[in-house]
Amino acid sequence: MKILLAEDDFDLGNGIRVALQDAGMEVVWVRRIAEATRALESGACDLVLLDLGLPDGDGLSLLAALRRERHGLPVLILSARDALPDRLRGLDGGADDYLVKPFALAELLSRVRALARRSYGLDGAAIELRGLTLHEATRRVRVGDKQVELSRSEFELLCYLLKRADRVITRRMLEEQVLPGGQTSESNVLDVHMSNLRRKIGGGYIRTVRGIGYVIDQALPPPGARP
Repeated sequence: MKILLAEDDFDLGNGIRVALQDAGMEVVWVRRIAEATRALESGACDLVLLDLGLPDGDGLSLLAALRRERHGLPVLILSARDALPDRLRGLDGGADDYLVKPFALAELLSRVRALARRSYGLDGAAIELRGLTLHEATRRVRVGDKQVELSRSEFELLCYLLKRADRVITRRMLEEQVLPGGQTSESNVLDVHMSNLRRKIGGGYIRTVRGIGYVIDQALPPPGARP
C-alpha cells in the first residue's frame, strides 16, 4: 500500500513515516501542498494523510481539488484543529476520516487499515460497480447474473483498477505492479490482457486515457470517452 503523507512538522512526519514503513507500507512524505500536488500527478498512491496547516496554504484546498476532479482517493485529515466546526468542514469537504493531534501512532495505523478496507473492498465484501461484481476472496467475477471466467492476470488487472475507481492508472504502473514479473514498455502483453478482459466483461467499464493508461469510472464514462 502506497501512502502520500503531507505533514510539515519534521518530528511528527518522520515518526509517522517510520511507523507506516514498519507496518509494511510505502510512504511518500512531502511538507507542502505544491509538493503533494506534484506527487499526485507523478504517480499513483492508495491513500493520503493530510495535515491542514501546511506552509504554503490550507490542506483543505488540496482536498477540494481532489474532489473536483472526481478523485476517489481516500483522505485522512491529521490536524490540531479539534473544534467541531473544523472537523465538520473537513469531513463535509470530502475527507473520509479526521484524526485530531496529538494522537497515538497505533490509532493512526488502525484508522489507515480500516479506511483501506472500506475504500478498496479489503474487508472481504464484494466490490460492486455498475452491475459488475468482484469477490476477491473467491476470485469470482459476475456481470449482471452471468459469471465471467478470467485468467489470473485478467483478474488482477480488473481488481487493481476497481479498487482505484475514478483514478487513471498508468500503463507503467499496471505493468510493474500487476503483471507477473513486470513487463517492459515495449511489450504488448498488457494490451493483450486488456483486450481479453474487455471482451469478457463487456464494454463501458475500462476506459483508455490516450497516452497515459486506463481508468474504471464509478459513474458512466463521459460522452465521447474512448472505450
